Amino acid sequence: MERYVGKVAIVTGASSGIGEAIVDSLTKAGMKVVGLARRVERVQNLADKLAKDGAKGKLYAVKCDMRVEDDVVKAFEWTTKNVGNVQVLVNNAGVIAHSNLSEGATEDWRKILETNVLGLCIATREATKIMKANKIEGHIIHINSIAGQSHLFMPTISVYGASKHAVTNLTEILRQEMVAQKTNIKVTSISPGAVKTEIMDPVNM
Repeated sequence: MERYVGKVAIVTGASSGIGEAIVDSLTKAGMKVVGLARRVERVQNLADKLAKDGAKGKLYAVKCDMRVEDDVVKAFEWTTKNVGNVQVLVNNAGVIAHSNLSEGATEDWRKILETNVLGLCIATREATKIMKANKIEGHIIHINSIAGQSHLFMPTISVYGASKHAVTNLTEILRQEMVAQKTNIKVTSISPGAVKTEIMDPVNM
């Protein structure tokens, strides 16, 4: 991690679960971390705690709904202006709606696809634009899922699996795109198994 000390990372979905753990670890490792979340007060509480505990880096809390393109674009603009050019993007934000294919609600499907796929694409676009313009050796990391690596039968969260298959495909396409454009941007997909986080809580979807 020494090469990243003092560098800027943006982490989406930073208010709980995997995202919260990531911003905590990166800040302690010495990075300047911008945590994007709808529940921004939770990120700010963590930022205050890390500062009080003498963390090596600094965490910035920025309110952002990944379903709202203007929120995402402005979050990157704010980061560039106030923290610096992003070097690492962790696309962690994701939702699950308990809704099957034969009887599910369209709004539930829309929420999943707009957050897990479209929001990821918008954040990736904004990050790579900054990295390419400034010739940064960047790193794009997608927090995927084992649901995106095989056809798991999960009848109550069918569209979630489809969204993660999209992330798997987008990871490889982005990798090839960055190679074709001769950039120094690495692309990684990480697929956790079952993790006990608030994503399974319908209240937070």
